[in-house]
Amino acid sequence: MARSLDDDAARRKRDADERIYVVTTNLVIDAQEKLARRRRLDRIWRAGWAVSWLSLLTAVIGTGITALTVGDPARFVLGDLICGSLLLLSLLALVGVHFAGRDLPTLQRAEAQLASAQESLWQQKVERRPDLPDRRSLYREEVATAIEQYQVDSRKYRRIHNSLQSLIMIGSASTTTIAALDTGKELTWQSVTLTVISFAITVAAMFTGYYKFRERSYFLQQTADAIEQEANAVTLGIGPYSEFGDVGEVEALKLFTQRVEDHRNEQRRRQQQLDQPSDQAAPTGQPPAP
Repeated sequence: MARSLDDDAARRKRDADERIYVVTTNLVIDAQEKLARRRRLDRIWRAGWAVSWLSLLTAVIGTGITALTVGDPARFVLGDLICGSLLLLSLLALVGVHFAGRDLPTLQRAEAQLASAQESLWQQKVERRPDLPDRRSLYREEVATAIEQYQVDSRKYRRIHNSLQSLIMIGSASTTTIAALDTGKELTWQSVTLTVISFAITVAAMFTGYYKFRERSYFLQQTADAIEQEANAVTLGIGPYSEFGDVGEVEALKLFTQRVEDHRNEQRRRQQQLDQPSDQAAPTGQPPAP
């Protein structure tokens, strides 16, 4: 029996659409990898510049204070050596970042490329018109990305909070110690150091209280754990999904989608409350004190 030309045309069209879909998916993955590399290099670049300037300023200010208070700038030679070593290392890091990022687009261009590729992929998904069970299956696979993002953000805010909290504690102890050593009103290295540390403590306390890093970390990790629990439960058929069995996968995915969306909506509500001034609203269920 002769093959229908319409069947061949339809098959070729499906194959072509499938190839285009695969190519677009690869473009999205490539754009995501480039954006991640660019962000990582940009963070290293900013850190390198910060260390460079801080090392240079510390060396200049330390030498100047030593010359004014002691009268011998050579007394700060050890500090100058340390600052010079940090400056050299940071400059080498900047050079390495420059050569590592020559083949990468800028951050704005990488974000635009990723947005364009994702838009194309979304349009192709819409044109493919998957039915409801397929969309729910795709959603279950994409939940892993949401879990990872929540965990990454949670770790970031936890690191920031721990760093600022450490600065507050170390600075408080240093302030008390230096204040006990400061016995005169003239300009001394103790009084200057005391002023700098007090300023740093004030800034750290203000940032910690305003941005609420600890609360953001706690709620993000809580949401990630809840979504991960739902993903494990629907995969293993336990908890609220135990009554569906193998024949009720469609209903199980429906319930899974609803419960995950409830968790994500709750996280968005908490995020909005954290962004409000503390005297207007407070998030439900405050995290326990460390």
